[in-house]
Amino acid sequence: MSSTTCSSTKRKRSSKFEVPAPHVKPSEADEAVRARYVAIITDGNGRWAEQHGLSVSEGHRAGAENVKARLRDAVELGVKELTIYAFSTENWSRSIDEVKALVLMFAEYIDRETPELHAEGVRLRFIGRRDPPVPQEIVRRMEWAERLTAANDRITFFIPFNYGGRAEIIDAARSFSGTTEEEFRQHLYAPDMHDPELVIRTSGEQRLSNYLLWQTAYSEFVSRPELWPDFDRAAFEQTLAEYATRQRRFGGRGA
Repeated sequence: MSSTTCSSTKRKRSSKFEVPAPHVKPSEADEAVRARYVAIITDGNGRWAEQHGLSVSEGHRAGAENVKARLRDAVELGVKELTIYAFSTENWSRSIDEVKALVLMFAEYIDRETPELHAEGVRLRFIGRRDPPVPQEIVRRMEWAERLTAANDRITFFIPFNYGGRAEIIDAARSFSGTTEEEFRQHLYAPDMHDPELVIRTSGEQRLSNYLLWQTAYSEFVSRPELWPDFDRAAFEQTLAEYATRQRRFGGRGA
């Protein structure tokens, strides 16, 4: 989750999180095929930074600024739940300097953006393990943001931090004693999360990377060539349009 870049590549930060009014009211037919539950794997911040002669941490900040912009678009485009990977259980294996920069930036993002997101009706939910190595000050910030925005219903923004799909399934299995999938779902980090209808991954990669393994069993997958900081509104709209052309069968046969 991020903020700036520098000189000629510097991005403008809006002082307020604003949701623009829709240009065209969607028809009922559009609503029927529109992706309401979307998850994104934001890949390519480091490569973007290298291309622009910037540090990796500056690439992550540019990527975080793009998260805010695409969240704004998601509201306008009719998405009801947006999930964007922030930090995986595997990311702790990166260099100490990069991990420190990511954790500090995450804390800054929560402090800076939560009040504005709350004012705009965004509900924040953080999913993932909250025990060490996650610093307790990060846990306190996440709990504060969740409490503050709990009653909001314009869009739910799920942020996986210290998250891994396998870890989530293992943690759920530890406390599970039922027999059905729906009972098992109640033991996941966010039982109220809808299964994503669409998973988007940037930078041309075509893998899930341990992301929402339970929830994405029947999700449609779209790989985009843009590095995450370059994934703009037009790319988002094109991806949603591609989803709208697909026929979801859920293991059955098409009509």
